[in-house]
Amino acid sequence: MIQSSKIEQTLEESVVSKQRQLAKRFGLDIVADLSSFELVEKGESILPYSFAKKNLVLPIEKVEDVYTVAIFYVDRLSVLQEVKHFLGENIKEVFVDQEKIESAIEKCYHKSEGKASQYIEGLGGDSDPLESSNEESYDLLDSRSEAPVVKMLNMILIEAIQAKASDIHFEPKEKSLVVRYRIDGVLHQRHTPPRELQAQLLTRIKVMGKLDIAEHRLPQDGRIKLMMAGRSIDFRVSTVPVAHGERIVLRILDKANIVLGLNRIGMPEETLNLFKKHISQSQGIVLVTGPTGSGKTTTLYSGISEIASPDVNIMTIEDPVEYKLDGMAQINVNPKINLDFAKGLRHILRQDPDVIMIGEIRDKETAEIAIQASLTGHLVLSTLHTNDAPSALTRLVDMGIEPYLLTSSIVAALAQRLVRKLCPDCKELYVPTDEELKELGIQRKDLVNGKLYHKVGCDKCFSSGYKGRHGIYELMTVSPSIKEQLLTSADAMQLQKVALSEGMLSLRSQGARLSILGETSSEEVLRVTRQVQLEG
Repeated sequence: MIQSSKIEQTLEESVVSKQRQLAKRFGLDIVADLSSFELVEKGESILPYSFAKKNLVLPIEKVEDVYTVAIFYVDRLSVLQEVKHFLGENIKEVFVDQEKIESAIEKCYHKSEGKASQYIEGLGGDSDPLESSNEESYDLLDSRSEAPVVKMLNMILIEAIQAKASDIHFEPKEKSLVVRYRIDGVLHQRHTPPRELQAQLLTRIKVMGKLDIAEHRLPQDGRIKLMMAGRSIDFRVSTVPVAHGERIVLRILDKANIVLGLNRIGMPEETLNLFKKHISQSQGIVLVTGPTGSGKTTTLYSGISEIASPDVNIMTIEDPVEYKLDGMAQINVNPKINLDFAKGLRHILRQDPDVIMIGEIRDKETAEIAIQASLTGHLVLSTLHTNDAPSALTRLVDMGIEPYLLTSSIVAALAQRLVRKLCPDCKELYVPTDEELKELGIQRKDLVNGKLYHKVGCDKCFSSGYKGRHGIYELMTVSPSIKEQLLTSADAMQLQKVALSEGMLSLRSQGARLSILGETSSEEVLRVTRQVQLEG
């Protein structure tokens, strides 16, 4: 599979090269950035979306009566004839790479940021009945349905995806339905559709997720698969009954947002090199720890991608399989048929694996099988829910695992968090107090001109002051000193002291580095690492 994906990549590069050469031969201008062109800036969509998407063609500017049209397929003359039919004879073509034109098409055909709110405000309680549909994988930008509730839900999904939200919350209140997006780990209230539409909207989501629309008393789980601008996007659906109805949360699984590759997830060079060394071993257990939503799965996927090759058999068991990866067998936990981590892991061991990834070690049985696997020549990667790296060993001891087994099997533990990055459009310099610097663990002489950046807030960051996230990491190698301390006492504070004395960089120290560089604020670093410091 890995070899197949490389062949596909080579073919794609060949197509791009051919079209670029044709553009030069025909004397077309080659445009690298479309964002500054008038029609793209305004987000205007002139051609039918399906036509623009299929043929990668987009009007980007109009000067007097001449349209400038971005194209990718230079050799599709019939497409240009169609464009002339839509726009008139006076057009000027420019060549744009596929990725750039796809991005511009998505921007133009995605409705403006306020459109979802405007549409919801314009809806009344006498809207049309919900159209039941079993359609799968239709494109959100193809507005084929005129039913108000369907259009409203599509707009909400589009807006959340564009804002790079990780979750959408539909929360019924006494007199309304509140819609909130989790962006960069923090919830933002976005819409309040009328109470009259609550039942229709939630029913629409349940129909799409293939849930029982008649069941309102029990929690349900489902999955929705849709398209947006040609890319596949999955939604995990979770419903629970609450006081004023049913609460639904959609987890957005957008492959375009997942950044795989250890060199691309923001690890400092010294941590990165050491982590690569640990996952390149033929046996042992490497643990990744942190709370829900801290990026543990992305780190594991990146580690697996690093060691994947045709001569390595990689198998995973996850709950659920969030992203399907080439070159490995991924098993989905299924409680309905009693397929849990422990049972799946036993069967994986009969499949002659070299590397095993376990979504999470939750109990003693799974931990024992993972240790047995590592002691019999397998590399095991897994996650734990602990606050820092040393606590991973303490947690396993608390589960009932003997310390001597841990010293023989655990290679390293990596703790991580995601801190929000300051919005580059509105962040401002300020002079921090001595108390603030002391809490961060840095000295004033370490600062650039004695200043740090703090958040302000603008339209581009939803007035939060932050845009995007950056990982901070704490990697503890299970050295002879750590093993000795573990056999003496599994106390997390003592293990941390030994690890720090051997050069381990703490989560807070790495966060402080980012604040000095102006990537994040001291307030954000302290927020994310305060619990670690309290317990440490």
